[in-house]
Amino acid sequence: MTARHGLKLVIVGGFGVGKTTMVRAVSEIRPLNTEALMTDAGVGVDDVRGVPGKRATTVAFDFGRITLDAEHVLYLFGAPGQQRFWFVWDRLFAGALGAIVLLDARRIEECWYSIDRLEHQRIPFVVAHNNFGETTHSIAELRAALDLDPHVPLIECDARSRESSKAVLISLVELLYSSVPQNFRESV
Repeated sequence: MTARHGLKLVIVGGFGVGKTTMVRAVSEIRPLNTEALMTDAGVGVDDVRGVPGKRATTVAFDFGRITLDAEHVLYLFGAPGQQRFWFVWDRLFAGALGAIVLLDARRIEECWYSIDRLEHQRIPFVVAHNNFGETTHSIAELRAALDLDPHVPLIECDARSRESSKAVLISLVELLYSSVPQNFRESV
């Protein structure tokens, strides 16, 4: 199948927050991923607090695809979360229409770099709280902790769930659509 319009979205966030899981949950194709087993080389470099069972990590990016119709396809790129791979992010942002920032409320501070980079690049984004079932923070408390602008959606999700991950994507598409001038929307 060949689509005329490829629409690029990026999923960013801290180490072990669920980016690869989200791409796997929603992609219609078997996702390309660059997961590698974690080795001793990462000891003392990668902060594994909060993700004690993690044995593999993304070292380049994940890639998935969702066909919207005969002419439009969403291309999903999941960025690596460790700080040593952040240099890849600006390359992944090139040509992106928008982004999803995945948040683990147990490690809120890992979201700040993602939000800062997206704001710097002027890429519209939503924040999706990947609920690992241990959250004691309300959405309002998370919004305040992240100091999010009022127009940035912050929603709950379960990155393992196709339906929940689709809802996050829909929220991002609605945000992008709302930024298109009304007269342009009417002409399309």
